[in-house]
Amino acid sequence: MRISIVGGGPSGLYFAILMKKIDPAHEITIYERDGPLDTFGWGIVFSDQTFSYLEENDRPSYEEITRKCETWDNVVIAHKGQKITVRGNRFSGIGRLAFLNILHERCRDLGVDIRFNTNITDAGALEGYDLLVGTDGANSLVRRTFEEHFQPTLEEARNKYIWLGTRQLFHGLTLTFRQTEAGLFIAHSYKFDKTTSTFIVECGEETWQSAGLDKKSGEETCRYLARVFEADLEGHALLANNFVRWLNFLLVKNRRWSHKNIVLLGDALHTAHFSIGSGTRLALEDSIALARCFRANEKLEDALGEFERTRKPIIDAYQEAAVSSLLMFENAHELMHLDPIDFAYRLMTRSNRIDYEKLKRRDPEFIAAYDRWRGSTTE
Repeated sequence: MRISIVGGGPSGLYFAILMKKIDPAHEITIYERDGPLDTFGWGIVFSDQTFSYLEENDRPSYEEITRKCETWDNVVIAHKGQKITVRGNRFSGIGRLAFLNILHERCRDLGVDIRFNTNITDAGALEGYDLLVGTDGANSLVRRTFEEHFQPTLEEARNKYIWLGTRQLFHGLTLTFRQTEAGLFIAHSYKFDKTTSTFIVECGEETWQSAGLDKKSGEETCRYLARVFEADLEGHALLANNFVRWLNFLLVKNRRWSHKNIVLLGDALHTAHFSIGSGTRLALEDSIALARCFRANEKLEDALGEFERTRKPIIDAYQEAAVSSLLMFENAHELMHLDPIDFAYRLMTRSNRIDYEKLKRRDPEFIAAYDRWRGSTTE
């Protein structure tokens, strides 16, 4: 097949790798608007389950990825000056650019044509392909071009968020809640290499405006937020790479996943709130699922139909869990009165994918402390 992929993110790159492994004769071209060293983010996070999929599907890239990862098994919730640790949650962090460069190199080794600095402005004008894959993000041009067929729904979350970095190392996925005169600020942080952590900050619209963040420059924003989280950053600055911009998370769904010989993957197809750390994971798993459908079906339309039929229920469940998580963070100001351990328990169970029994298996010490607290409140 002649395969054209618009967007050089994780899903497009990994799909290209897997399709070349199925048949080296596939002619695959990836069109990426940015350069190979450009990235608009810091670190990304994976679970152990994701790594098992990567190992099974392409061991060379798996080995490079794991070699550059930082790992941990704890979630830390900082609330009311206390830090509650919940163990048994194995994650790994890696720099987004490092991750993409590994996939770039693997694509080149397999003969994939990656055309950097190539901005496709009219997806409808692309020609000469048997399969067109839209992996061009939440604001996908491919999806917009064929919108009447995909029938997307787009919904903005209420909270504002900004993706920053810091040299302060957070040894564990750390969720920090800081109440200020302007309102509540929440930080999601984790290390992704030996010297750097991702530091995502979110807050409500009212807090954002009250703090004057709608009028501050990038440098002023970083300084202001560094003061808010001064105790957590231990004197380290907040860093911005290519730009500093506040965003509202965009929830993307599509009624149909393909149209003729065109299909969507990753954020172009669906998004899941960053608070459950599954965006890149789901993008990679999309690629794996679609490649398997092509391996099992000779006809293109059969492969695309099977992809939607088998993958959509899984994505629907993740999106439901992610929305539950999103809503808790949007309404966290209503829970600030809770005792830290009660708050930590509610936070860990927010997506309804983890319950009391799962937490007990993962970290019996945490549940024992939670049970003691719960017992003391009923005496």
